[in-house]
Amino acid sequence: MTRQTAIAALTTGLLFAFSAAYRVEPAPQPDSGAFSFERASFTLRYKDESSPYRIAAAFVLPGEQLILEAVPAGDDSTFSAQAAAGSLSSNGPLSWRWLAPDSTGVYPIIIRRQQPSDSVTINIFVMVPLNQVEDGHLNGYQIGQYPAEPLRGLSIYRPPQGFIEVTPENRNTLLAPHFRLEQFLCKQESGWPKYVVLRERLILKLEAILEELNRRGYHAETLAVLSGYRTPYYNRLIGNVRYSRHVYGGAADIYVDEDPVDEMMDDLNRDGRIDYRDAAILYDIVDELYGRAWYAPFVGGLGRYRRTSNHGPFVHVDVRGFRARWGT
Repeated sequence: MTRQTAIAALTTGLLFAFSAAYRVEPAPQPDSGAFSFERASFTLRYKDESSPYRIAAAFVLPGEQLILEAVPAGDDSTFSAQAAAGSLSSNGPLSWRWLAPDSTGVYPIIIRRQQPSDSVTINIFVMVPLNQVEDGHLNGYQIGQYPAEPLRGLSIYRPPQGFIEVTPENRNTLLAPHFRLEQFLCKQESGWPKYVVLRERLILKLEAILEELNRRGYHAETLAVLSGYRTPYYNRLIGNVRYSRHVYGGAADIYVDEDPVDEMMDDLNRDGRIDYRDAAILYDIVDELYGRAWYAPFVGGLGRYRRTSNHGPFVHVDVRGFRARWGT
């Protein structure tokens, strides 16, 4: 048994034990057909993010400290936390301090609320540090070279601190209720392990977009990701701009692929054709979120793309921190 397999088995066993010991009753959900919004009765704050969902994700370096805080709506009932590994200690009545282990992998922490009975699982990925990349490669996986100087001096264009190691055992790990790690893999061909850079805020933004789609009657269990992370090597290979937000884990090219599931945008406007007008519906739904107070952390780029011989119509979204718009 490999180390990754052993960790995956341990994680799965702990999660099963946690679930068996603590039955979770779902909180009331917004009415939107069969779609399950999976919102908890409290918000979980970590790093610079706030997640209202029952599943969340965070990305840290070996030995890094992570503060988790439960923010209940209403009275602050009793909370507890349990970690699969690492060192977890109290940081206050509704807060915990977790020290990441030195080993790469995914380590869940479950935060539980007694009344009303509820819980949130945050899957924490301990990454491989950037300094382990040698000659543009990481354990045989081709990364390429990040620009030494950030674009216009902006911090969002600094090289990532580390890389999420993706294996056959953890590729299906949930990052949010409706998004899995493997959806964001770079399209370059390679064996295992593979490596990904992701920003927590991008995952939360995609979940918020998916919710809004379903509220408006466009049923989708997830958003198909045409392109998520791109290594600098692959980004250069396909001729994209050097400072693409995809290279920094902060962008996704998305479309709705539900009826049928065929790696093509659905006919959202029901005119019998798959074209830029369908991408326009998704584009407009995202664009109309701009200006809402809760959406402020998710402001970023939004682009609409036509169908070509290589792909169907899609929409680009990112979390660059300032508003940008483009497309046909």
